[in-house]
Amino acid sequence: MISSMTAFAREEYRGKLGVMSWEIRSINHRYLEAFVRLPEELRVLETKVRERLSARLGRGKLDCSLKFKPGKDAEAGLTVNQRMVEQLITADAEVAGILHMDSFVKPMDLLRWPGVLEEQERDFTPVKKQAMELLDVTLEGLLENRQREGQRLGEIIRQRRQAMQTQVDQVRKLMPEVLEKVKERIRTRLLEVMDELDESRLEQEMALLAQRLDVDEEMDRLDTHLAEVERVLSADEPVGRRLDFLMQELNREANTLTSKSNDVKITRIAVEMKVLIEQMREQIQNIE
Repeated sequence: MISSMTAFAREEYRGKLGVMSWEIRSINHRYLEAFVRLPEELRVLETKVRERLSARLGRGKLDCSLKFKPGKDAEAGLTVNQRMVEQLITADAEVAGILHMDSFVKPMDLLRWPGVLEEQERDFTPVKKQAMELLDVTLEGLLENRQREGQRLGEIIRQRRQAMQTQVDQVRKLMPEVLEKVKERIRTRLLEVMDELDESRLEQEMALLAQRLDVDEEMDRLDTHLAEVERVLSADEPVGRRLDFLMQELNREANTLTSKSNDVKITRIAVEMKVLIEQMREQIQNIE
């Protein structure tokens, strides 16, 4: 199934661990390039996040961010360093004795002292697990959005491909008439400037001219490339690069048709082909 590189997905978790949300934005890019933003306490997950992105996505520029607000189960508690408090009280009493003063140490003064309050080490294992599970859900949503957009792009490309096939068929129908008109036009001109006309020589010139104007090979290649476009659009794999290559080949044949054209109708059809190719190319730039 065709997948677009342009999509957005957001998923949120609310529970005992707190509130966390993943946001992933994807736009077209030649390769897979990911910008990952994580909270400081979860920065250790960056390598795993990148591996997960690489495993699910082939191309695109990704802006991937995680926001996290701890809940009660994820918040760290505070403990009092009793040994330090006792040492501070003892030191305060000694200093007060030296100065012949009473000691008036206040609890809040002790709490402000560096090292008195200690933050308990938090166990982020459940938070990390939840973050990666939520990432998988967000990625699934992103892939669904990319496939939905890719299906729309595929329909547009198919419409342009069919329109171009119609143009190719039209050229095939017109070519015998065009060649005959060219031959007649040249024959008339030669009769006007020559008293005696060598029929065999004329036929040779007509044959050479017809060969130069013959576009059967270009038409065959256009048919082949257009059939390949349809086949690729039905493939269950990333097809963006192959489609882009096919657009180059189609454009090359359309240019050759333009250069060989000796008829206004054929020239207009060739120009219309190039317009259709460019329209398909614009859509293909967003396909993975």
